[in-house]
Amino acid sequence: MKILGALLLAVGVLILVYGGFSYSREKADAKVGPVEIEVSEQERVNLPVWGGVAAIVVGGVLLAVRRR
Repeated sequence: MKILGALLLAVGVLILVYGGFSYSREKADAKVGPVEIEVSEQERVNLPVWGGVAAIVVGGVLLAVRRR
């Protein structure tokens, strides 16, 4: 439970600091003789602030509650 709480706390802080993540995906690929053309598109996924706050709260509760 403590590990899960610490992990949620860290993920919540990362969400608040970065606000999301971005990744690249290949959109098109063409090969004409010796010439090769690749097109990659950068996409961003925005994560909501309330999700980061919720992860911090739940992680803090898991760290604070004692296991019986």
